[in-house]
Amino acid sequence: MTFERACAATDVPTDEALGVKVGNVDVAIARHEDEFFALQDLCSHAAVPLSEGEVEDCTVECWLHGSRFDLRSGKPSGLPATEPVATFPVEVREDGVYVDVSTTLNGVRPT
Repeated sequence: MTFERACAATDVPTDEALGVKVGNVDVAIARHEDEFFALQDLCSHAAVPLSEGEVEDCTVECWLHGSRFDLRSGKPSGLPATEPVATFPVEVREDGVYVDVSTTLNGVRPT
């Protein structure tokens, strides 16, 4: 695995998301309670940044049409989205949040 620093942990408030670039992939770093998640920062339905949506109950909502995506699996939990988004491994280290965009947790390749 090749982890790259995405941001400081303090950059991501609880129950919010932050859009970052890791390598050549746009990634949404989301924090729910004390856990961090990384998913492709692109709604599979409308191609808008998921990092601009609301994080609640371990999901992020696309602000445009209201589809929700599970932070752990990338699976949509509400229409109109029907396709999952890529999720990536995350490591929280003393100096920040690290993401490996060369590997996906759910087998979905980033677009």
